[in-house]
Formats: sequence, structure tokens, C-alpha cells
Amino acid sequence: MFSLVLILHIVICIMLIFVILLQRGRGAEMGAAFGGASQTLFGAAGPTTFLNKLTTFLAILFMITSLGLAYLSGHQREKSIVNKHAVTIPQKQIPAEKAPVKSPK
Repeated sequence: MFSLVLILHIVICIMLIFVILLQRGRGAEMGAAFGGASQTLFGAAGPTTFLNKLTTFLAILFMITSLGLAYLSGHQREKSIVNKHAVTIPQKQIPAEKAPVKSPK
């Protein structure tokens, strides 16, 4: 289960990187704002595009898989191979020394 979530997480990471790199930057018009007239410097961004919605969806999936990986890594049922094949060596019982008996007074 951990491996499946990890592979899904890596695929989502790669897709998220590509989708973010495909988008046009919002700071592209800022240079024109100081040297010229830009109508959309900090105004309305217009309708959300498909890439914006896809970025939001992939970011939500990224967060969910991150939380899933954190949960699964803390609750793994597999033990160490050392614990599975540990050999128990019987120990000799050391007799307890007899304490001196005190006589009642």
C-alpha cells in the first residue's frame, strides 16, 4: 500500500510541475506597469482557465497523498528483519543469595 501511494505521489508531483510551468506568469505585466500602462496589474484576473483548475486539483491530490504517506510511514506493520529472525538464547538462572535470617528479639 505504501509503495502504491508513493508511486502515485511521484506521478502527481511531476504532473504538478509541468502544469505550473505551462502557465503564463502573472508578473509578466508588472514590467509594463512601471514603464507603461497596464490595465491588469492587480485587477481582475478574468475567468479561471483549465490549467488553473488542473493546478488546484493536482495540489489537493498532492496534499492528500502527502498526508497518506505520513500516516502510512508511521503505522507500518512490518518489523525489522532483525526482530523476525532473532534467536533467543536461554540464560542460566543465577540462584539468589540467601539473606541472613534475623532472629526475633
